[in-house]
Amino acid sequence: MEPLDFSDLRAVYVNCTLKRSPEVSNTAGLMAVSTAIMRKHGVQVDEIRAVDHAIAAGVYPDMTEKGWDVDEWPALAERVLSADILVVGTPIWLGDKSSVCTRVVERLYSLSAMLNEADQYIYYGKVGGVIVTGNEDGIKHVAMNVLYSLQHIGYSIPPQADAGWIGEAGPGPSYLDEGSGGPRNEFTQRNTTFMTWNLMHLAAMLKRNGGFPAHGNQRPLWDRGERFDHPNPEYR
Repeated sequence: MEPLDFSDLRAVYVNCTLKRSPEVSNTAGLMAVSTAIMRKHGVQVDEIRAVDHAIAAGVYPDMTEKGWDVDEWPALAERVLSADILVVGTPIWLGDKSSVCTRVVERLYSLSAMLNEADQYIYYGKVGGVIVTGNEDGIKHVAMNVLYSLQHIGYSIPPQADAGWIGEAGPGPSYLDEGSGGPRNEFTQRNTTFMTWNLMHLAAMLKRNGGFPAHGNQRPLWDRGERFDHPNPEYR
């Protein structure tokens, strides 16, 4: 396989804009920079606009089992779990990620107790990143929040796994608005490009080497008494 051929990879981009389709999403505008690079190098890209779907609130895999009439998350989860790369995109509201993004992160968490074929948690061997847009401060705060959540549930985070754009503080042009300067902002375009390549590189390294090494991180073995060289003899 050619070193820049990533046709064995799948990526899913979850856009957590508050705007339902077909309304223009500035977050989608910046995500398109990243998806274009991936598609050019063979990655199969799936895009989800979360607000277009009836995603129930909760931290269980299927919230219809908890009394909700409708929950489209189980079908979306299949698309997320089939991907080697997850990129979460969100606008900034009140200095934080969107309410839709919070719900998506909670539903990702709902699957985190599941195991993969190596008896590791289900997201082991997958790679995560984040894209942020807005016209107020908060890119780094939102990126820290989302990337922490992804690594906590098992995603591997490569170097520089976040990118974003913000305009002037207060009401002003958004990323795709005429005259915003967003699509021509060198800092944003560079970071988005580096993030995309780092996601592809790490995902390829993991997938082509059998995933994340399965030793010292297998829940069933821990539950059966294996302690993986835990140094405290008082803890059995």
